[in-house]
Amino acid sequence: MKGVEIRETFLGYFEKRGHQRVRSSSLIPQNDPTLFFTNAGMVQFKDVFLGQDRRDYVRAASTQKCMRVSGKHNDLENVGRTARHHTFFEMLGNFSFGDYFKRDAIHFGWDFLTDEVSIDPTRLLVTVFQEDDEAHDLWIEVAGVPKDRIYRLGEKDNFWAMGETGPCGPCSEILFDQGDGFGCGLDSCGPDCDCGRYLELWNLVFMQYNRDPTGNLTPLPKPSIDTGMGLERLAAVLQGKDSNYDTDLLHPFVLEASKLSGVSCGSSEEKDVSLRVIADHIRAITFLVSDGILPSNEGRGYVLRRIMRRAARHGKLLGMDEPFLYRICPLVGEQMGDAFPEVPENMETVVRVVQLEEERFGKTLDQGLRRLSELIDQVKSAGGGTLPGEEVFRLYDTFGFPLDLSQDIAEENGLTVDEADFNREMEQQRERARAAWAGSGEEDVPALFRSLRESGGPVIFTGYEEETTDRAVITAMAEGGEPVDSWQGEGELDIVIDRTPFYGESGGQVGDTGTIEGEGFHARVTETIRPLADFVVHRCRLSKDSRLRVGDQCRAEIDHGQRSATRRNHTATHLLHSALRQLLGEHIKQSGSLVDAQRLRFDFTHFSALTPAEMEEIEDAVNLRVLENIEVKTEQMDMDEAVELGAVALFGEKYREKVRVVSVPGVSMELCGGTHARRTGDIGLFKIVQEGSVAAGVRRIEAVTGTGVVERIRAEETSLRKMADSAKVPVLELPVRFQKLLSTVQEQERKIRDLQREVAGGGVSLEGQIREVNGLRYLAAELPGQDPSSLRDTADRVKDRMKSGVVLLATRHEEKAFLVCVVTRDLTDRIQASEVIRRLAPIVGGGGGGRPDMAQAGGKNPDGLAELLASVEETLKELAE
Repeated sequence: MKGVEIRETFLGYFEKRGHQRVRSSSLIPQNDPTLFFTNAGMVQFKDVFLGQDRRDYVRAASTQKCMRVSGKHNDLENVGRTARHHTFFEMLGNFSFGDYFKRDAIHFGWDFLTDEVSIDPTRLLVTVFQEDDEAHDLWIEVAGVPKDRIYRLGEKDNFWAMGETGPCGPCSEILFDQGDGFGCGLDSCGPDCDCGRYLELWNLVFMQYNRDPTGNLTPLPKPSIDTGMGLERLAAVLQGKDSNYDTDLLHPFVLEASKLSGVSCGSSEEKDVSLRVIADHIRAITFLVSDGILPSNEGRGYVLRRIMRRAARHGKLLGMDEPFLYRICPLVGEQMGDAFPEVPENMETVVRVVQLEEERFGKTLDQGLRRLSELIDQVKSAGGGTLPGEEVFRLYDTFGFPLDLSQDIAEENGLTVDEADFNREMEQQRERARAAWAGSGEEDVPALFRSLRESGGPVIFTGYEEETTDRAVITAMAEGGEPVDSWQGEGELDIVIDRTPFYGESGGQVGDTGTIEGEGFHARVTETIRPLADFVVHRCRLSKDSRLRVGDQCRAEIDHGQRSATRRNHTATHLLHSALRQLLGEHIKQSGSLVDAQRLRFDFTHFSALTPAEMEEIEDAVNLRVLENIEVKTEQMDMDEAVELGAVALFGEKYREKVRVVSVPGVSMELCGGTHARRTGDIGLFKIVQEGSVAAGVRRIEAVTGTGVVERIRAEETSLRKMADSAKVPVLELPVRFQKLLSTVQEQERKIRDLQREVAGGGVSLEGQIREVNGLRYLAAELPGQDPSSLRDTADRVKDRMKSGVVLLATRHEEKAFLVCVVTRDLTDRIQASEVIRRLAPIVGGGGGGRPDMAQAGGKNPDGLAELLASVEETLKELAE
């Protein structure tokens, strides 16, 4: 049975048994600050299990894309070296939200494996929590599992908890016996042995308790089921493969890497490891980028970068020096696109992002090799035999250099690496990463808002149809983070009403402002937030002597001018998105946005700056749609139907089964919950005011519409008139006048630099300062009035005149110290400029580096230059010994 058939068989099996087939959620967790990546099927249902969210169904089944490369699941270095470790994998799961429990979960699990996909029941074993007699007996009664094939294990193996507190319960695992050939051979070997003989297939979690802060367990009113089974493992069992990499889910990528590299599978174990690493990582890379994550030096982007560079490095071990990963990405789309349509849909972006990062890594790797070569030269010249682990770790962290590569190159040069020091640095980095990752998920909903929602009920949003609500009732209030039933005086207060025209900030659109008033109070709404899908909170400033309580009737009215301007900007954002895709290509994807009354900001994936001509084209395309005055339509429909019609969904956004579709017929169709203009003509005019980069592969456009364009034009005209008046020319002649002034300034700057060089390097004064130590000629001097560029030129000219020696020059520039050291080539085997700088720069509170023949540094303490220059002789004496 092929992998795609196994996936469909699983989902179809549970669909026939009353389960809702649910799409995989993004790899970026929603509303969960504890997670870096989605790592299990239950993540998208966490709020349902906690009772904080409700769905239209009580049974669900899914195949969830998962990543496990962080926290306690960080097994990155094992990937490719074992049969089962992966960064990316699919988790099949069935779930019950207070519906069926242990009996049906056990029946479904056993029936699917033994009947639906025909696994030999004599090769299956079961584990249960040691105190869970109910599950033990049900396995015998419902599934007919012999008693001697049911094993009781402790809390470590068979008890699951969502966290320190909250839902938890015993779990039961179904394992597959791979046979004697996989075992340790010991009589004591069993499911709790780590030898690998017993392969965990399916984990059934019975959520039946709530754990309080004291550790007490109380039964849940509606026990639930959460199960998870790795598709890759199940495929290996059903296809009779000893390794996941030999299944049809992963082997095509192994073969593609083999084809591109010309290295045959089985040629050597190390080369097979590299092929497997590439096969695993290419899936992770493709899915991460298709979910909107881009390579960077922090957060999720840093994990992606590490995975990409690790795969690229293994490609180099196979002899592939040119970028190659981007050529395998389309195969991921072909193999997995049916189950995850977002992958082929975003393939153009994926390919361009991956190719760009590979090219960048190629340059970085070359820099790393040069730095490693310098490090080896320094250690050798100092008579040492070990490369400092701290420096080797810096190569790993900055240039993506694996430890084993540094060790190999060091060994070739008769050196070793201080591995203990390297490991200390690695552990410190992991600690820093854990601290950073702990809060890197999307912000969780504060408990206050959840409790207000429970006590006051949902809020009906009426703002699509009306901008004023005459008959609303206050259902909850909070002051300083605490709920209150009544309030009087003047100050800040959060107010919740049962129905509201106020739009709560979400989807990039800011919240409305306006007023809420009733008998005895007047509140100015300064901000509106939406912490939950059906819950809106109004942040208010109450006037003096206000009196109000929960249950009071009130009237709510938004600021109509602000709403109108925001609506124009939001609809303009959709037109801009459409124009970008039309003019620049389908790789354009929205990466973020901000829409308020003053402007719109739109972030999108693109790989080069927009030219002035392109920006004019985009403006023209948007303004053409404005002039056409097209009606903007909105309608509710099923998510699957919307996607089928071509509606654009945003990277990483969490959607429900029913979605709101906003369309400009013939131009744009997007899933969007925001407020919009009624017709495109309401926008008036669209003007780009700024375009720039916000991250690698992500550009940002800021624009204004309507009266904002008029204000912008007036502001620019005022500035131009002032400039023209100062230059005493008409506005239209400013470019010519400015160019003449610029040429004059550049010419004067050139003459100043020439004079600086002549003053600094042309006299005998410098040559008269040449000294000698241990037969080594050197010059150390401070030159006032130099900039870094002229100081480098002067050092080179003095070095050329010295023929043989060391030159160290310093200057004060913009309240900082700047140093440059040059060494004639005949001396670089004894004295290296980079080492001289490394030792001296800390005296002025700085650091730097460079090559053996030239290095430079900056420092924040120019007052230390005298001490630094006095230390040059002693430093050279030590280095020359």
